[in-house]
Amino acid sequence: MSEEILINVSPVETRVALVENGVVQELYIERSHGKGYVGNIYKGKVVRVLPGMQAAFVDIGLGRTGFIHVADMIPEPPEGESRRHDLPDIRTLVRDGQTLLVQVAKDPIGTKGARLTTHLTLSSRYLVYMPNSLHIGVSTRIDDEQERERLRQGVETAAQASGVSGGFIVRTVAEGVDTDSIVADIPFLQKLWADLSAKQPTVDAPAVIHEDMPLYLRALRDLARAPLEKIRVDSRLSWKQMRDFAANYYPQLVELIECYTDGRPLLDLYGVEEEIRRALDTRVPLKSNGYLIIEQTEAMTTVDVNTGAFVGHRNLEETIFKTNLEAASAIARQLRLRNLGGIIVLDFIDMQDPEHQRQVLRTLEKALEKDHAKTRITGVSELGLIEMARKRTRESLGQMMCEPCPVCHGRGQVKSAETVCYEIFREILREARTYNNEKFLVLASAVVVDRLLDEEAAYVADLEAFIGRTIEFQVETLFTQEQYDIVLV
Repeated sequence: MSEEILINVSPVETRVALVENGVVQELYIERSHGKGYVGNIYKGKVVRVLPGMQAAFVDIGLGRTGFIHVADMIPEPPEGESRRHDLPDIRTLVRDGQTLLVQVAKDPIGTKGARLTTHLTLSSRYLVYMPNSLHIGVSTRIDDEQERERLRQGVETAAQASGVSGGFIVRTVAEGVDTDSIVADIPFLQKLWADLSAKQPTVDAPAVIHEDMPLYLRALRDLARAPLEKIRVDSRLSWKQMRDFAANYYPQLVELIECYTDGRPLLDLYGVEEEIRRALDTRVPLKSNGYLIIEQTEAMTTVDVNTGAFVGHRNLEETIFKTNLEAASAIARQLRLRNLGGIIVLDFIDMQDPEHQRQVLRTLEKALEKDHAKTRITGVSELGLIEMARKRTRESLGQMMCEPCPVCHGRGQVKSAETVCYEIFREILREARTYNNEKFLVLASAVVVDRLLDEEAAYVADLEAFIGRTIEFQVETLFTQEQYDIVLV
């Protein structure tokens, strides 16, 4: 498997695409006027404590107050232990007007403010530093127990030798890396935390204490891993900054960073621009001629699998099984590509054979192993559904790039011309009983007026006879299909 990272930088927007074997797997977009806040640390001010919700609203200077739950204010439980259920009363921890050092765990999404935590973390290439914890942990994605113990012991020994207080988590990318390279991150994180600690008393809340790096540098820190072949960036200034950053922290990446100067737009390589366009569609075609229907709502995302034109070669059960297997891999890729999070319900085509169900579920789990976001999957339910949750820290691709339709206001459908005509008839009857005017002038869209003058012409004549007044029609080009106005003349 080969990987490339493509980075398109412009004054208004930075876009990063992770490409595996010529296929786009992940997309990240950061705009200059609406950067993500995840990872930023703020000195906030508590503006309201909600005892009934065991939460508080904190002003961090973003216009909308952030939200913090009591569970995000108490110490993390030791590894292997679950969080206790007898949480303390939040009023014993914070009060209105109190200042609080918090970090953004989730970006503002929709009408919701940022999700905050006091469990501060600072990330480097191989380590995550937790200044308020004493825990030394290893990423759960590293399965080899011997390797996990090697990493834990190496970091613990180095932390004790350097006298640093706080805890660490060894990131997945550290698997197989020599201990000296990993522990070299400790002095950097220690100095960064010292600088933040010194800055905090000098500013008034609300204020930003620490901002995460720009997207093109975060791509080096978070996405660059073996078997990465190349990192292409189409901005010479960003290319220089990336090389300088890599030289200081990740020297093995310096030679992989290439300044792209070809006349063809960078994201046209591997069809990335086309993938972005398709990632906004609800329908996703499969190679077998089946397809997925992906619909995102505020509460959850649903994925429906259909065989489409695929008829198979042997029998119905085999056709369904092959379609579901292909769909499982495609779903995992679409979740990463679109950055869909929260509750996700997968409606695979019903399978009678338990072995087929097990293989489809295993294929889905294996495909999700590459996902940077944390996922959790249930088994196949009695209704043939698979429920899963994917950690959501930022807006999905659709939420970032699109807005609700001004015509249907996000419903995804509009009233038919026939329905609007009948609404007009009812409104005319209502007005005729109230006012003694000479005639009615109906202003509506062209498609509605055409129907009133054609299919509904007979009913219009009957209505005129019933109310004893004339009805005239006029096309209003600015009206949508659902809009109309009735003028009394």
